[in-house]
Parts: sequence; structure tokens; C-alpha cells
Amino acid sequence: MLPAHKQSLEALLAASVKQVVTEANGDAAAVPAIALERPKAAAHGDVACNVAMQLAKPLQKNPRELAQRIVDALLAHEGAKDLIETAEIAGPGFINVRLTPHAKQAVVAAVIAEGAAFGRSAHAAGKRVLVEFVSANPTGPLHLGHGRQAALGDALANVLASQGYDVHREFYYNDAGVQIQNLAISTQARAKGLKPGDAGWPEAAYNGEYIADIAHDYMAGETVAAKDGEPVKGTGDIDDLDAIRKFAVAYLRHEQDMDLQAFGVKFDRYYLESSLYTEGRVAKTVDALIATGKTFEQEGALWLRTTEYGDDKDRVMRKSDGTYTYFVPDIAYHVTKWERGFSKVINVQGSDHHGTIARVRAGLQALGVGIPAGYPDYVLHKMVTVMRDGQEVKISKRAGSYVTVRDLIEWSGGAQPGQEAAPDLLDEATIQRGRDAVRFFLISRKADTEFVFDVDLALKQNDENPVYYVQYAHARICSILAEWKTRFGGDEAAFPQMDVSALTSVRAMALMHKLAEYPDMLTHAACELAPHAIAFYLRELAGEFHSFYNAERVLVDVQAERDARIALLAATRQVLANGLAMIGVSAPAKM
Repeated sequence: MLPAHKQSLEALLAASVKQVVTEANGDAAAVPAIALERPKAAAHGDVACNVAMQLAKPLQKNPRELAQRIVDALLAHEGAKDLIETAEIAGPGFINVRLTPHAKQAVVAAVIAEGAAFGRSAHAAGKRVLVEFVSANPTGPLHLGHGRQAALGDALANVLASQGYDVHREFYYNDAGVQIQNLAISTQARAKGLKPGDAGWPEAAYNGEYIADIAHDYMAGETVAAKDGEPVKGTGDIDDLDAIRKFAVAYLRHEQDMDLQAFGVKFDRYYLESSLYTEGRVAKTVDALIATGKTFEQEGALWLRTTEYGDDKDRVMRKSDGTYTYFVPDIAYHVTKWERGFSKVINVQGSDHHGTIARVRAGLQALGVGIPAGYPDYVLHKMVTVMRDGQEVKISKRAGSYVTVRDLIEWSGGAQPGQEAAPDLLDEATIQRGRDAVRFFLISRKADTEFVFDVDLALKQNDENPVYYVQYAHARICSILAEWKTRFGGDEAAFPQMDVSALTSVRAMALMHKLAEYPDMLTHAACELAPHAIAFYLRELAGEFHSFYNAERVLVDVQAERDARIALLAATRQVLANGLAMIGVSAPAKM
């Protein structure tokens, strides 16, 4: 139901319960909060409440008897007449409420009036949240795990923004450490004419063809730059490993920028791990932890007493060779998030990061600077498997050992063999189709479940393909509205004045009920950090629309019925578009 109707019903029930409790000589101040839920079966009504069963024991009353008293008081309220059609007792004491047709029909006008803002809330206005996601090493193209993070993180950021949060999207570049050194060595080996399998090829080198491209451009004196970085020119000096490293990192950061652009994802800030060292933040954090007395030295290494904060064992911070373990800069990085005023932080990462959660949180707690326990929040996702032509795909020409995000976008958009490595051969429509499929598919399951991405399914143009199914619902409505304008001279400016009282059929009621669920669904998705709920909802909404359309003609001769059904379709089109935009998927007018 609409949020306004929910609030009204909760207030009416609360007043009724208080009245019944007072009459039973109970403590009116101890009345439990009213919780409304949807009955499992539509035949049982639109909303259910179990407050009578909660009160039965403290009042020493039969729950069904209490429920009947609450219903009598509820229906006697003047405000219930326009909202409640029936209120009945079920089972051991459930109160099942059915809304009036007028209350259900109100969603059509609400959607049309609010447009793209329908479903949004301001309850979190003034609160800041930082969502960190993707955060790849600049050592190669973005892989499928990064793609799932991009889809989850961007959709989650949109959902949080829909609730009024001031959302900051951040990408943490792991541009320090042994992987970057391996990147430089790999590029140098390619520049010397070596390739994987040759004698002298470094054991830890990266084998993808992209390394050869970097080496070629470095030797040719090309200039590259990441979106937020300074231009770096290849010097062509094959022995200057530091120059090779800087060029290779800038090259791959630029490539990752292109991957993210193809995916339709933007960030507010790119934070470099290397800056934590150059600005002295890592050393400052270590000194602060030592000062708290939460560290100890053993066998030449510095340890953090993480067991005091729930970890299963204490952890090494600084190894005997003087280098830091990987969770130490993570602690320093999260201190910067706190210092920048982000009291709520969400990290979207792969499930392989599970072990770092306790360590990072322990380090932040040990600092004693007021960071709350449980900071930051984490959304961990499991791996993605790609199937194409009935076979699992593990190798990419681009990356050498894994499928890239851009591979998946191009395959899902219908790129022909030979086009994958040449984006300039692809038209924008192909990229758009691929982006829509990949973003919808990667958001369509809970993050903590493994996902099989079927490229063949993504290419199907039928009801089996979930993104096609939802987008086709939107396109079909656009087609019907276009026909309405042509045949009947329809004008969308008339939508707000249309009378929808003729929408009384079972299928129309079901569709309106689903439309009214959209605001609550968004709120739930934000609270639970569960953007997959949007994809679930969109499939259900598309299903309700298709059922309605198959059951009832829209462009009938009777104007009152035609106008009501057209208004309902216009509202459905709007909510489909709103939901698709929330997960970064287009809402085509034609398919």
C-alpha cells in the first residue's frame, strides 16, 4: 500500500488497540508497536496484523476475542471509512484488512503526480554515506567480480540516495604492493620481446595480451592518463623499471575507466592506496595503535591484539622484514573515511575479503577515536561463472586468464566473433544492450549467492530473458500509449484528471497493489543493503502488467474504461522506468 495509507492504518490500529487495552484495565503505555505485513494468500486481504496475539498474554485474554474488539474499534473510527473495506479475524487472532477500491486506486494518481520521484523518501535526509566498490588493482582489465561489485555498488548507492542519503561513491585503487611490481616486470619483459612460455619469462608475470599493448605504447612514447590523474608519457627506456611502472599503472587505470564508462558507472573519488604511504597515514596509524598498548612484538614482527575485539587470533601488522600486512593500510584508509565525516560506510567486496572484516574493525576499535563497533558495513558477493554456447568460459583474449567485464558486455550485446577486442567496431546499441543485460543479471540474485551468467540467455528476446521481459513491458506500454494518441487523440497532459474508479477487476487491483509496494520495497532494499530486491520487484511488476494486458483490452470504445486503463498503464510505465533507472538499466520505448 502507499506509505500515506500505511501510516494512516497504523495510526488507526494504534488508537484502536490503546482503546481496547484501556477498557481491559491494561497499561496503555505498554502497547506494542503496530507491525503490518502482507498476508501469504491474497484471498486473506491486503494487510495483516498480529497485535492481538501479542496482547493476549499480558491482558490474559483470548487473542481472537481481543482481535474482534480491536476490529470493532477500528471500523468505528471516522477515518477508516475511506481506507478500510473489511477487517476480519483469521486463525488464532490475526487481523486481516482489505482496503477500499478507492484507496487502492489512489496509487495511479500518486505515481502520475510524482513521476520519477515516486517511491523516494526523505527520511535519511542530512545523513552521509560512503559506498566503496570495485576497488581493483590497476594490474589488468576489470574481471567479473569487479563487474558484480559495480552492479551491486552502483545500484545500492542509488537505492540509498532514494531514501535521502547524501551518497558518495568511492573507488580505492590498490596501487601499492607486490602486484604493481609484477606488473612493471611483466611489461618490461614484453618490451624486451619475451612472451609467456619463453625462457626468461618472469614466473609471477601477467600473461594477458594487454601487457604487450602496454609495452608497445610505452616503447612508442605514447601518453596515457587516468580520469583523475596526470598524463604519463612512455619514455621508451627499457631499463627504467620505475618509469615502466608509472606508465603501466596509468595505462591500466585508463583502461579501467573505459570499462566503467561502458558499464555506466561513475565515482565521486578515486582514492590511491599509495597516498596513504606518501602522506604518512599508514605510519601514523601504526604509531597510534602502538600508543594504545594494543600491540606487541614477537619474533621481530609487530602484532595487533585483535582477539580483544572478537578475532579468532592476533594478527601480524608489520612483518620482520619491515613491510606491512595488507590490512594495515586498510585501517588507515578507513580512518580517513571517518575523518571525512562518513559515519556510515559500506564496502562492496568479494567474499574472499571475509577474513579482513574482523581485523579492520578490530584495528579501528583499538585506536579508540570514537569509531563505533561494526564500522564499516560490508556487502560480500560470491563468484560469477560465465556460460556461452553451453560451455563455461574461463579464458579471455584480453586478460589471458579470466573473462573481463567488457567481454561480457560485448558478448551480451550480440558482438560477433572478432569484434570483442575492437570496441570501435561496435555500435552504441550493442553496448547498451550488453550493459543492460549485464547490470540486470548481476543484480538479480542475492550478493551472497553464486551466480551463473548465461550469455545465450542474455541474447534471447523472449520471456525467458528477465531483462527483456521487464523492458518489453515498458516498450509495450509505450506502444499502446502511442496508438491511443493516434486513434483517440489522447494527450498525456490529461492523465492527472483521469477518473480511475472503473479499475475494479481482479487483475487491475493486483497491478495497482504491486505499484503501491514500490516505495516500501525501496525502503527495505536500503535498510537491508539488498539491491537485488529491485530486480525481483521489477520481474513481478512486469508479470502483473502482462497478466492485466492479456486479460483486459485497453483501447475499448467506452471512454471511462479506456481512460482508467490508460492511466493505469501510464503509472505502470513510470514505475518500471523508475525501477530500471535505480539499477542502471535503460527503459526502451521500442524493442
